[in-house]
Amino acid sequence: MTLGITIGKFYPFHLGHHYLIEQAKAQVDHLVVLVGYKPTQAIPGTVRANWIRFLHPDVEVIEVLEDISDAPQPWAERALAILQGRQPDFAFTSEAYGEPWAALMGAEHYAIDLQRTHFPISGTQLRQDLSVHWHMLTPPAKAYFAKRICVIGVESSGTTTLAQSLAKHYQTVWVPEYGRGYWEGRRYTPQSEQWDTYEFVQIAKGQANWEDDLAMRSNRLLICDTDPLATHVWHRRYTGTYAKAVEQIADSRDYDLYILTAPDFAFVQDGTREGEHIRLEMHQWFVEALKQKGKRYITVEGCHEERMSDAVAAIAPLLVFPILDAP
Repeated sequence: MTLGITIGKFYPFHLGHHYLIEQAKAQVDHLVVLVGYKPTQAIPGTVRANWIRFLHPDVEVIEVLEDISDAPQPWAERALAILQGRQPDFAFTSEAYGEPWAALMGAEHYAIDLQRTHFPISGTQLRQDLSVHWHMLTPPAKAYFAKRICVIGVESSGTTTLAQSLAKHYQTVWVPEYGRGYWEGRRYTPQSEQWDTYEFVQIAKGQANWEDDLAMRSNRLLICDTDPLATHVWHRRYTGTYAKAVEQIADSRDYDLYILTAPDFAFVQDGTREGEHIRLEMHQWFVEALKQKGKRYITVEGCHEERMSDAVAAIAPLLVFPILDAP
């Protein structure tokens, strides 16, 4: 079996890195990827390693503390020590240090896209401005950096319309309401008006999973039409009490901004809604939940154009991505 090895900071993990790993693993039986990290870096080494594991489950990813000089010799010695007697046949890099590093390990060097012709990007460029080079991030890195906006509100208050419009405005993804599909699936069963706590737990989990999956396709923003906190409130609506299990899921989720839609227009029946009589009271429940949890939120009212204008104004300050610390 042929053994290959590559090394990098993957800070952050971009399409050039992804291409390097794809090309490397196609030429060996087994590929080892070393992820260098420092405790002071903004993105933990484990996070970066897991990004690689997600896209490349067939490679061996090892996190390595960067506590030695950047010269090829100490890193060749470190790599051989990590391999524990396994001799690499090939070393793959897209850097000038690759040739001497490989030679010191007794491996043959393969330079992959050294001139960055396939993917003209570097970690340094991304660290300088994530927003401009967003399209060069890998899917799990996009999910990590995306700002999450949750549109929340009672039935017939315009949440879905606003969520879709925001996604279209920012050319990004939006996350539909998982619970609506779940309700559609169970609506014809006997006693469909009765709900159990486990169902709300499943809905909250499903909503969170949809968010995390679609976040990988995000363009700086992830727009969510409801979230597990809303599921928490809906549990009260159908059972009369809150459920700790649902609340725990809600507490585990983070959003950069909530947009609460006011029920300030006539109730519209779409064939599935049933909360007209409790709509105004439930709106107050949402306000209470957002305040109790210390969530950052705005309330949008009026016509759709006014709501969009207020939402866009509130989102604008969030689209400044932090400059990451030096590698």
